[in-house]
Amino acid sequence: MEYPIIKVFVPAIMAFVIGLIITPLITYYLFKYKVWKKQGGKTAMGGHVATEFNRLKGEGEVKTPRMGGIVIWSSVLLTIVALGLIETAFPASQWASVYFLSRAQTWIPVAALIIGAGIGFLNDYYDVVHGGKGLSLRIRLIIISVLAGGIGYWFYAKLGVDAIGIPFDGALYVGWLIVPFFIFLTISLYASGVIDGIDGLSGGVFTAVFLSYAGVAFVQSQYDIAALSATIAGGILAFLWFNIPPARFWMTETGSMALTLSLAVIVFMTDELGGGHGITLLPIIGLPLLATVISNVLQLSYRKATGKKLFRIAPLHHHFEAIGWPSTKVTMRYWVISIMCAVSGLVLATIM
Repeated sequence: MEYPIIKVFVPAIMAFVIGLIITPLITYYLFKYKVWKKQGGKTAMGGHVATEFNRLKGEGEVKTPRMGGIVIWSSVLLTIVALGLIETAFPASQWASVYFLSRAQTWIPVAALIIGAGIGFLNDYYDVVHGGKGLSLRIRLIIISVLAGGIGYWFYAKLGVDAIGIPFDGALYVGWLIVPFFIFLTISLYASGVIDGIDGLSGGVFTAVFLSYAGVAFVQSQYDIAALSATIAGGILAFLWFNIPPARFWMTETGSMALTLSLAVIVFMTDELGGGHGITLLPIIGLPLLATVISNVLQLSYRKATGKKLFRIAPLHHHFEAIGWPSTKVTMRYWVISIMCAVSGLVLATIM
């Protein structure tokens, strides 16, 4: 007999435990090879020196290892491999039913996780080796757009997704426009990855988001997606165990790109494809991520229009630091908001 709740939470616990076990080894190599920037500071999106950021974070960039996101996707992939071996060795056992990798639900989001991790790792590698000059933003956006375009086309042509779920009102038919819409959604989520800017912040926010979508998928009887989302959350919690202040390492692109790309797929798969409203729920469940992107857009637009800054520094969480909030206060309050948004989204998913 299959128990869906076990299928969801056993892999999540496994990912958390595996993450705790492998982190000391990962940390050893990150410090051994000095995987951090050799020169602190960065340039803002407008091309000028990011004075406020460099004042707040510049020093930490030359002593805190990058690539901590390896913990997240490694623990998820190792969990999948372990469950696959169990299913192969004991196909008739209760534990075989816990395996959640399936063509119908999880192949695409797992592939997005792996590809995002690989591209992000490459960017982080060049960032460290070549003095903070990783893959340019333009190159990363092109790669992500091409990848998202391919996945979006697969949704449209192979899976028949051509509409967006509208709460209490059926669906909005958009036809082939679902492809550019998925590209836009993916780029927007990728842009929210800059929330990885304060110790513990991104881990807490992404944990709440993935756990909420695990609940959304569970309500829609998409148990494999629910299990994958919960497993990713388990990997993030293992990372967060070592990322709380003072952080042992930072997530950086290999973690944030893997998470945002896989999240984009999960959001889509819990929409019309799953008979739900995953896309509509995203602004609620992912409100802190949305605020991060919007604050960046507003800052850049306002500066171009007036020559002045709207915020002391963007994204928004750094603005709070700049006006005097301790970083731990910013992190804790973002966690509180993220939990409330996650719960609110899950509640809405059950009634829409």
